Amino acid sequence: MLRWLTAGESHGQALVATLEGLPAGVEVTTSDVAGALARRRLGYGRGARMKFEQDQVTFLGGVRHGSTLGSPLAVMIGNTEWPKWETVMSADPVDAAAFAASDDVNAEKEIARNRPLTRPRPGHADLVGMQKYGFDEARPVLERASARETAARVALGEVAERFLEQAYGIRLVAHTVAIGEGEAPADGPLPTPDDTATLDANPVRAMTREGTDAMVAEIEAAKKDGDTLGGVVEVLAYGLPPGLGSHVHWDRRLDARLAGVLMGIQAIKGVEVGDGFTTARRRGSAAHDEMERDGDGVIHRRTGRAGGTEGGMSTGDVLRVRAAMKPISTVPRALETVDVTGSDPATAIHQRSDVCAVPAAGVVAQAMVALVLAEACVEKFGGDSVAETARNHRAYLDSIPELMRTWQG
Repeated sequence: MLRWLTAGESHGQALVATLEGLPAGVEVTTSDVAGALARRRLGYGRGARMKFEQDQVTFLGGVRHGSTLGSPLAVMIGNTEWPKWETVMSADPVDAAAFAASDDVNAEKEIARNRPLTRPRPGHADLVGMQKYGFDEARPVLERASARETAARVALGEVAERFLEQAYGIRLVAHTVAIGEGEAPADGPLPTPDDTATLDANPVRAMTREGTDAMVAEIEAAKKDGDTLGGVVEVLAYGLPPGLGSHVHWDRRLDARLAGVLMGIQAIKGVEVGDGFTTARRRGSAAHDEMERDGDGVIHRRTGRAGGTEGGMSTGDVLRVRAAMKPISTVPRALETVDVTGSDPATAIHQRSDVCAVPAAGVVAQAMVALVLAEACVEKFGGDSVAETARNHRAYLDSIPELMRTWQG
């Protein structure tokens, strides 16, 4: 069983993540994780924080000399901005005098940082979190609700991706399908993992020039209007074996688990597996993937409408899932709200924010898909080491009767 957990706040000293159940022998370094975190900071429309935010990666346990040990893996991502927030986010009680004005040129900024945030932002966790936990301001809520937390999940996702490729030959890629009204062509090419570097070099992580230009134009228009944008990202996984997940219980279905982790990403409001919502409008004769044998007798599906899952299990075809991200809630053109200290109308607090974080959402979505697939593989194939689980994987594929063997995408 694979389990993961993260801890830490947006402006805290560090984020910490743990991953339990990973076999020994996965080759991974801090540079690998730092590279994944750098990809998360890319994308046209990101805010100022991405320019100076540097992720300091440290493995605290579970890795020795670049190889996992089979024990729980722990990784810490340090916050380079911590000195500015050390007083505001101190874990220990702080004397009020620490926030008093002084000759220090940064004193006023420190006072501003610690000012109670009593105007909850529409679309954020602010107000409901204050109600639920009994806080009188939003700082204790927004610090953890922030998408900064996804850096910890991207770190674990990179480890999971290394495991998937080294043990089973499974590789992933993500790209941007739409930002606002700007979309990639519906008949455009699907990326493969070999396209990752090209996608990273693209300002919106799109596959085509037509789609890129349309999305960049949307971001420029929103920025000019003091607004924000959402969009749609797609993750594809290649090389999956048939049979990950299960049909026997709702919570073991692979597509259900994928939908759950994708919906767990901040600002994601919808998930689609395969053609999903489009398929819902088709007739049955045009909705499913018909099968045939090739010249070698291997079973192929003629189409990929199901997105690589049937009955809650992987089919061996390319896995394809999409996630829809709402526009960022911290809008430069401040939205109307209330102040919980009085009854007068107010405008929401706006500090720095992105205009669009959709390209980064694709990186996060890829990490979450990797974690779920790694979990499903550990459940299916077991093994205490990469070598052992790889042997089990090969034995399983060899055990499938010849007339039932399917093509693996």
